[in-house]
Amino acid sequence: MLPRLESIKQARLKIGLTQQKLASLTGVSTSMINQIESGRCQPSYATARKIFEVLWSLESQSSMKAGDICSKEVVKIKANDTLNDAIKKMQDLGISQVPVFEGSDVVGVITEDGIVKHIIDNDETQRKKIRISEIMDPRPPIVDYDTPVKTLVSLIRYSKCVLVSKQSKIVGIITASDTLKIVE
Repeated sequence: MLPRLESIKQARLKIGLTQQKLASLTGVSTSMINQIESGRCQPSYATARKIFEVLWSLESQSSMKAGDICSKEVVKIKANDTLNDAIKKMQDLGISQVPVFEGSDVVGVITEDGIVKHIIDNDETQRKKIRISEIMDPRPPIVDYDTPVKTLVSLIRYSKCVLVSKQSKIVGIITASDTLKIVE
């Protein structure tokens, strides 16, 4: 059983969708969406069902929070650790970036890209001497646990990772692969 047709407009507005966008996502004309919302038209059951399925899908995505998709085990490295320490940790764990900490403060991030630049320029002996603090990238963005997922997509595009905090403590990390949880 489907909800009342009058709830379509409320659901659409709640998730910030235009009539045109809803029409495009459902394969129904914008005019038809307008007529359904204004009560001038009664769609077929199949059309109404399709509209509600799209709205429910988008609503569930928009209600997801950073805390819902983050990896809860944050691998850390210290700013005074060596380049070799970072390489070993990343290889052992199969990860491509690690936040850099000084005590409980995030001070940067070390990434595969950053490491590759220094591997080429330095031999094994030098890599044992190079400190992470000398080669790390700037601190990644930190978002609150309750930040809506849809606001994170653009951050992930421009940053290798996003850290998630709850009550001023880092409790998770979101990488590009974690964003795939949104489409599951």
